[in-house]
Amino acid sequence: MTALKQYERIEATGLWRPTPEDQRREVLVSIGEATLTISDFNDRALTHWSLAALERRNPGEYPALYHPDGDPGETLELAETETTMIEAIDRLQRAIDNARPHPGRIRWISVALVAAAVLGVLTLWLPGAMRRHVVSVVPDIKRQEIGRSVLGRVERVTGRTCAAEDTDQILSRLAQRTGVRRLVVVPGGLADSLYLPGGIVVLNHTLIEDFEDSSVVAGFVLAERARALAQDPLDELLYHAGSTASFRLLTTGGLTPEILDSYAERVLAEPRPDVSDEDLLAIFSQAAIPSSPYAYARDITGEAVLGLIEADPMTGRTLEPVLADRDWVRLQGICGS
Repeated sequence: MTALKQYERIEATGLWRPTPEDQRREVLVSIGEATLTISDFNDRALTHWSLAALERRNPGEYPALYHPDGDPGETLELAETETTMIEAIDRLQRAIDNARPHPGRIRWISVALVAAAVLGVLTLWLPGAMRRHVVSVVPDIKRQEIGRSVLGRVERVTGRTCAAEDTDQILSRLAQRTGVRRLVVVPGGLADSLYLPGGIVVLNHTLIEDFEDSSVVAGFVLAERARALAQDPLDELLYHAGSTASFRLLTTGGLTPEILDSYAERVLAEPRPDVSDEDLLAIFSQAAIPSSPYAYARDITGEAVLGLIEADPMTGRTLEPVLADRDWVRLQGICGS
C-alpha cells in the first residue's frame, strides 16, 4: 500500500489497558499495512488491532484514545508527542477505506430501498431469503470484524486467549494445515471447539494438552470446518437473532451488542451440531489427516465412532505428522500448564 511506505519503520510508546478493570501498562506500538501491533518491551506481541476496525474516542483531543470497534473497554493512549504515529494511523485508515471494495455505497442503498418495498408485501419466505442474501453479500472484512467481536464476548466466559513464546506461528501453521483462517486457544469454559464468523476456530486447551498426537486437535478443527460448510456461522447467528438482525446488518453494516452477546451465550451453552460421517470423512480425506485419532478422542471405546475408524481415509498410508514434535511440545504449554 502506497500510504504505508513513509511509515514502514515507525514505532511509538503508549499506555494499553486490556479491560476497564486492569491497570494501564506502557507498551510499544508498531504499525503494519492493515494492523496495529501492541507489544511489551521484550518484543512479545500482546495483541493485534485491525486498522479498519479501530476507533478514536476523542478526535482532536489528547492523549489520543483508541479502542477496537465494538470493544470500548480495551484502550490505547498515545501522547500528543507521538504525532507521527497518530498521523500514520489516521492516514492508513483513510487509505484502507478508500482501497476497500464498496459494494455497499450504491448497492447497499439500492438493496435497502428494495428491502423496504418488499416489506410491504411480506410473505413467509422473506426472512430466510433476506438472511441468505445478507450472508452472500457481507464482505470478508465485515465477517472478521463480527468474529472478533464475538470472540471478545466468548472470552468473558472462557478467559482470554492463551499465548506463549512462538505459539502464534505454530497456530498459524496448524490453521493453514487444517484450512481455517485463524486458531485461538482458551483456558476453559468451552466443551472442545467452536467456529466463529470470519474463519476463527476457538479451541479448549485440553484438546492440546491432554493428547500426544497433533492429529486429534486437527480433527476437531476439521469437524468445525465441516459444520461451517453445512451452515455458515454468520447464517447461524442471523437465523437465531431473527429477521431484524439481518435487516440491520444489510442496511447499517453492523449488529447490536445485544445480538452479539446473545449469540456468544448460546453457542457456548449448546452442544455443537452433529456432522455425518460421510461429510467428516470427505474433509479428512481432502486434508490428508487421519480420522481415527479424532474418533478415539471423542469415544475411547470407538463404539460411537466406528464409521470414522473403519473408513479412515488415511489407513495404510505413510503420513507426516500434522505438526513437528518440537512444535507440538511448545504448543502444549500455551496456557501455561
